[in-house]
Amino acid sequence: MSQDYHQMWSDLGLDLDAHDALLDVLSKAYGDIYLSQNHRPETMQYFDFVMSEVHGLRIKELLDEKEQGRKIIGSYCVFVPEEIVLAANATLIGLCSGADFATEEVEQFLPRNTCALIKSSFGFKLGKVCPYLESADLVVGENTCDGKKKAYETLNDLVKNLYVMDLPQVKSNQGRKLLKSEYYRFKTEVENLTGKTITTDALKKGIQIVNNKRKAIHRLSNLRRSNPSPISGLDALLTNQVFFYDNPERFTDSVNKICDELEQRIKQKIGVFPESTPRILLSGCPMAVPNWKLPWIIESSGAVIVGEESCVGERGVRNLTNDSVNTVDELMEAIIDRYFKIDCALFTPNPDRLNHIKEMVEAYTVDGVIHYGLQFCQPYIMESIPVEKVLEKNSIPILRVETDYSMEDVGQLKTRIEAFIEQLK
Repeated sequence: MSQDYHQMWSDLGLDLDAHDALLDVLSKAYGDIYLSQNHRPETMQYFDFVMSEVHGLRIKELLDEKEQGRKIIGSYCVFVPEEIVLAANATLIGLCSGADFATEEVEQFLPRNTCALIKSSFGFKLGKVCPYLESADLVVGENTCDGKKKAYETLNDLVKNLYVMDLPQVKSNQGRKLLKSEYYRFKTEVENLTGKTITTDALKKGIQIVNNKRKAIHRLSNLRRSNPSPISGLDALLTNQVFFYDNPERFTDSVNKICDELEQRIKQKIGVFPESTPRILLSGCPMAVPNWKLPWIIESSGAVIVGEESCVGERGVRNLTNDSVNTVDELMEAIIDRYFKIDCALFTPNPDRLNHIKEMVEAYTVDGVIHYGLQFCQPYIMESIPVEKVLEKNSIPILRVETDYSMEDVGQLKTRIEAFIEQLK
């Protein structure tokens, strides 16, 4: 950290010793995995700075916003519409998960065989190490799986400002009606929290800001289709992860600067790996900071990740929201339409996801797919089998991987992934 933020963290109620230990782990992991890469785009330096200040300067910015009367809303999921939050002059921020923390304490509240992502979110709370969670005026959970649904009952006793959003399980007329009612309920909650009534102009502006973020990621994704790949999958993943933390307009500008540099790289045939490098699509569960284990193994084993079929990836940003209509209700309908297209594994049946995976394989000239499932994440583990069958039917090589956030299985994973990559060669 470039400044001493200990007083700020103390004021938020963080455990300073535990938090310093966490930052040391994050710093070492980031240095070992990201800063050791060769041929990185120079414009990735901004994201290096973001990661060095992810619990420092960014938290200070949020606290400064709070002092000026702006509310901070924390979220665990891409189904929480940032457009509505921005329209009420509030800030939406992603909450901590992606690493094991305070495991023994967590298992006093949750079963041991609970999904690693859920346990991680509890660990960051119980360990008092997530400044984003502690600075949030409202924490938004969502019922994307049975594990989360039941976990929120317990988290409600630990987080005084928890709001839970119900989500449909089936893409039907009734399912859309449920999403509509929940988004209007969320709109009312945000208006009550901020004391601001969401107007047409404000909602349209919020939509445009978020659309611009997504457009920048779309531009980056399209550039990753080139061969040789102008950017590593690790750096692209980091960019997708920062999507949930950074100031949205600053983020958009920073991603577009990366894309400007990548366009020049493509013209000059400059890549991070040779053209013959096997191209991998990583599919499945989302990867929050600092969940870099599997991508690091893949790209240190002789392959390059050219796309992510994930909530921290294409699934989370795929569609834009129509901003051409002219009333709050029409804009709300456009928001509902956009989010109802997300092909999360919570939906049953979920053919859209299978189709999107096949489309991405073709669009990104993929040699093989690695399907990533977090241990005990039932929706994505259950879907991994039909995904495998569909890809095998289309003669697309696939490797299914189940893991957690620990480093204990790195050797085993590397052996399996190296063998898979060797087959692709």
